[in-house]
Amino acid sequence: MAFMRGSPVLTDSKFDAQTREAGGQGAGGGPGQGYDPGLPNMPQSTDYSVMTIGGTITAAAVLMVLLVAAAVYGWTTVVPAPPPVVVNGVVVQSFNATIPPWIFIPLIAAVILGFVTAFKPKLARITAPLYCLGYGIFIGAISALYNNFQEGIVTQALFATLGIFVAMLFLYATRIIKVTNKFVMVVVAATLGIFLMYMLAFVASLFGAQASFLNTPSPLSILLSVGIIIIAALNLAIDFAFIEKASQHQVPKYMEWYGAWGMVVTLIWIYLEVLRLLALLNRR
Repeated sequence: MAFMRGSPVLTDSKFDAQTREAGGQGAGGGPGQGYDPGLPNMPQSTDYSVMTIGGTITAAAVLMVLLVAAAVYGWTTVVPAPPPVVVNGVVVQSFNATIPPWIFIPLIAAVILGFVTAFKPKLARITAPLYCLGYGIFIGAISALYNNFQEGIVTQALFATLGIFVAMLFLYATRIIKVTNKFVMVVVAATLGIFLMYMLAFVASLFGAQASFLNTPSPLSILLSVGIIIIAALNLAIDFAFIEKASQHQVPKYMEWYGAWGMVVTLIWIYLEVLRLLALLNRR
């Protein structure tokens, strides 16, 4: 998920602690305008290296390279499905691609590293790359499974994700979308609602119940998937605002990796949701 003001990550005390830890000083200056992502006010001076937008872009590029490289490896671990058995022109038996069970080990490790990164931003320069490596392997394997059912679907999802990123960057840079506190509250509430929905569906599946409204190619599931993608895209605007405000408020330089990690996490979310939507549309 994106960084959210309502989460334990983006709070006034959290970022004030990061700045004080790095510089050993308080903050001065007046409050900023618009969205306040829970950052301390602009320090009068600093005796440490500070976060910049350029540095964050570089960190994000490194994370994306690691993510893609790990995804390529994860893709190769999936065993392709053998040809179906055809009798008199009729398919009597078909097979599915198989994913190695150990693929969930790097996924679990990535989830743990994600929590560590969220609550220990100073470690982001170490945990964020490891997170991308672990999660990348899982994403590559899942992408290979999707591609086994519908060849070319992964390419479509990648281009769609890139298009959403470029569109949201344009909307934010031109201030067509203004990230205000009210905007953040609405997006955060919707994001938490989506999270709770998935958690309830997961718990229900443990007792044998199936959340058909999520997985069946019905108008409701497709509409819901589109809505989730929209909320995920709006989270990108919050990520952009956080990176911009953080650089203006001169938070410590290691926060570049933290901000880059948050943006990559949101992009992963968008990609997986787009992939699911395309799969639903192809099954209709």
